[in-house]
Amino acid sequence: MNNRRLHLVNKMMITVMALLMSVTLWAQDMPVHFTAQQKQVSPTEVDVIFSATIDKGWHVYSTGLPADGPISASITTEKAEGAEPMGGLIKQGKEITEDDKIFGMKVRYFENKVTFIQKYKITGKTYHIKGYLEYGACNDEMCMPPTSVDFDYSGKGPEEAPAPEAQPEEKKTDELNEGDDVSALLNAQAADSATTTGITDSLTAIPVDSSLIAASAADWWKPSVDELKTLNGGSISDRSWIYIFLMGLLYGLLAVFTPCVWPIIPMTVSFFLKSNKDRKKGIRDAITYGISIIVIYLALGLLVTALFGAQTLNALSTNAVFNIFFCLLLVVFALSFFGWFELSLPSSWANKVDDKASSTSGLLSIFLMAFTLTLVSFSCTGPIVGLLLVETTTSGNWIGPAIGMLGFAIALALPFTLFALFPTWLKQAPKSGSWMNTIKVVLGFIELAFALKFFSVADLAYGWRLLDREVFLSLWIAIFFLLGLYLIGKLKFQSDGDDHKAMPVPCIMLGLVSIAFAIYMVPGLWGAPCRAVSAFAPPLYTQDFNLNTREVRAAYTNYEEGMAAAAAQGKPVLLDFTGFGCVNCRKMEIAVWTDPTVADKLNKDYVLISLFVDDKTPLDKPVEVMLNGRKKTLRTIGDKWSYLEEMKFGYLTQPLYVTVDNHGNPLSRSFSYKEDVDDYLKFLSEGEKGFKQIGN
Repeated sequence: MNNRRLHLVNKMMITVMALLMSVTLWAQDMPVHFTAQQKQVSPTEVDVIFSATIDKGWHVYSTGLPADGPISASITTEKAEGAEPMGGLIKQGKEITEDDKIFGMKVRYFENKVTFIQKYKITGKTYHIKGYLEYGACNDEMCMPPTSVDFDYSGKGPEEAPAPEAQPEEKKTDELNEGDDVSALLNAQAADSATTTGITDSLTAIPVDSSLIAASAADWWKPSVDELKTLNGGSISDRSWIYIFLMGLLYGLLAVFTPCVWPIIPMTVSFFLKSNKDRKKGIRDAITYGISIIVIYLALGLLVTALFGAQTLNALSTNAVFNIFFCLLLVVFALSFFGWFELSLPSSWANKVDDKASSTSGLLSIFLMAFTLTLVSFSCTGPIVGLLLVETTTSGNWIGPAIGMLGFAIALALPFTLFALFPTWLKQAPKSGSWMNTIKVVLGFIELAFALKFFSVADLAYGWRLLDREVFLSLWIAIFFLLGLYLIGKLKFQSDGDDHKAMPVPCIMLGLVSIAFAIYMVPGLWGAPCRAVSAFAPPLYTQDFNLNTREVRAAYTNYEEGMAAAAAQGKPVLLDFTGFGCVNCRKMEIAVWTDPTVADKLNKDYVLISLFVDDKTPLDKPVEVMLNGRKKTLRTIGDKWSYLEEMKFGYLTQPLYVTVDNHGNPLSRSFSYKEDVDDYLKFLSEGEKGFKQIGN
């Protein structure tokens, strides 16, 4: 057992390290690897072929997505002498279509590999084509900025074709070598600051002294990769697997105290102890019985994982059809627990398995007895197992069902083993009674609440607007208020019978907690964040009536002007590397920035600078830079902010939040996508503390 536990711990440590490596995405470890080549398919046609391999967990968006969605794959032809493009960009690969609830549209993307092809018609004796492919890539937690793949090819066409026409001279490209003073880039782009200052309606940017920008630009652009890496040490953790296991353990413990399982425990344990003259053999058989239960339920979890596979399980988390199915399934389970009808497998199944167990002996007999328990107890365990499988299947963790069912089975098998080891405990165990029906009804309310969560996913995906945030909260308020009334004895179900006894003190206390939780959600109807339910409720932007005016919008979308303003005000800076097409950026703004305390800190204690890495505003002229041994051409304002993020901080993902002082030095660890208000507040407080310590 110790070896198995150690093996599990080792696997979890490997998972944590894998997550650490994926979140800390350094420029030299790009998750998408593109190669470009030309192929002259005929004397009058040439193809430019872009082939990509995509790391596991990442995806590259397809072509032709709406303008207000993620970054589409697109091609820009900067020069075409003796050639002209033929049609649009051709895509080759397994395209996946998914409803995106944040953008409110269907998005298309590729995983593992993809090929894009641009055809050119050769019209001259010689040709020269030059340009770049631009693409966007994301995983479940972060996105890369728009990334380009340059191409520059020439060749010969038909002899009878005319000479290619000369094109207007290209704008000269500024060049900066690695290690050059990056502030030279700023001085070369005078028009830059005029086009990138984004001032919102509700915020006013203070005037800045241009001489301060010129004097301090070199400090602001100075690389801080090592400093930030040191501050980030040991700040990342992963608890998804252990969370799913503990969730399964909790559901298994609840299943133990249902009318279909609890009464069977003393009978089963007594059978093993009395049918064997050797008490040690009886204990061994009872332990084998418990292990058999674990094997049966673990096999069920592995079967679900094997049938769907990792990719399908991840897709289910946002698939509208499956979420509607899960919603209806949980409603049926809830009604069953309320006593409207009873879910049960055909009795002939249990009888046949029981007869087979009686006619065999040894380990097979014990295993079949455990299987009989599974069939007989289905009316109680089935809905709980169903809820657990639905939750783990849509968690995005492909091995989640197996881990969850392992926890469930261990909890279910534990009492059989413990009571066999310590039979005197059976006398102290509570007798079967109406309290078990109370547990069933409580589970019914919980399943009904979770059903709404899954319907919400489908509602957001299709844009029905049937379950906006205030509707969702209203239903949850009603569900948990009625649950509270039931637990304090003011609401009865038919399955409770004519028992009019006063509810026990633990039930009354839990009832008060449920009623208090319902009251806690009431302010959410008017726009309160209600952080305790933010993971379940629809986003705040779906709410029609919202009195929460604590919105956060950056006064600056230009790095230099924002830094100069911060120096003038004597405040620390929060750099927000974001994107118009960044899904997780919008999630953070909705789930975290709307918190009143966070909003106050961002609006009053920091100068917030939002840098959009997909801003298509062109620079006055392209700038060629060297970074990590590779050449990169900056053509747009977004390219400039992407270069700043990669060169200065060593990151190339969005969202990324970095607190810096008035010289551009990091003050605390960075923060990426994590919908945790408390941790975000801690991150902001760490930045303020660092700012005070250095005495800016």
